[in-house]
Amino acid sequence: MRSDVLIVAHRDRAPRIECGGGLAARRTEPDTVHLVSAAATPLGGDAIHIRVLVEEGARLRVRTAAATVTLPGSTTPESHAFWSLEVAGELDIDPQPTVVAATSRHFTSTRLALTAAGRVRLRERIQIGRSHERQGFWSGSLHADIEGAALLRHRIELGHGSVADDALGTPMACVSEFHYPDSDIETQGVTLALAGGGCLSTWQGERL
Repeated sequence: MRSDVLIVAHRDRAPRIECGGGLAARRTEPDTVHLVSAAATPLGGDAIHIRVLVEEGARLRVRTAAATVTLPGSTTPESHAFWSLEVAGELDIDPQPTVVAATSRHFTSTRLALTAAGRVRLRERIQIGRSHERQGFWSGSLHADIEGAALLRHRIELGHGSVADDALGTPMACVSEFHYPDSDIETQGVTLALAGGGCLSTWQGERL
């Protein structure tokens, strides 16, 4: 199943929302939109496409109503989530954690295009497995550009078969947080200031 969400944040008026498939979006505050599952997704074979546009002078917060649980499908264990973000105003994305359950393999791709006036905070939390599960795999990539120039290229893998998979110990949880233009943010992870402005913080461990 394919799910599509479009959110356009305007200055001084309510965001425009369009959605279809297994994911819905609801405005819960003047500048806040929550993503809500309308069906069991993502299962293996599912693809979620989320596009967010924040116009100059607009503010938008994106949240989720509950954690996302990925599961293998009948024909494939792979599911995908694609985020396309165009930010000229202020954007804050902080969804509930994604739990990669059973033998599912989930791939997240985020592409961010910023203007010089744009501000952004992106937070992603991943947990491999429910209780006593360690077979799942997750890969997440972030490509961030400012005024068309490369700002960040980043990718993380977690779980079974990842580059960090080791018999002596494999990280099973991750928190990744990207900020622009702020570079002196206090987070639970290790923070790296970026040459073009902003910063990226990452943390890995056993459980969130």
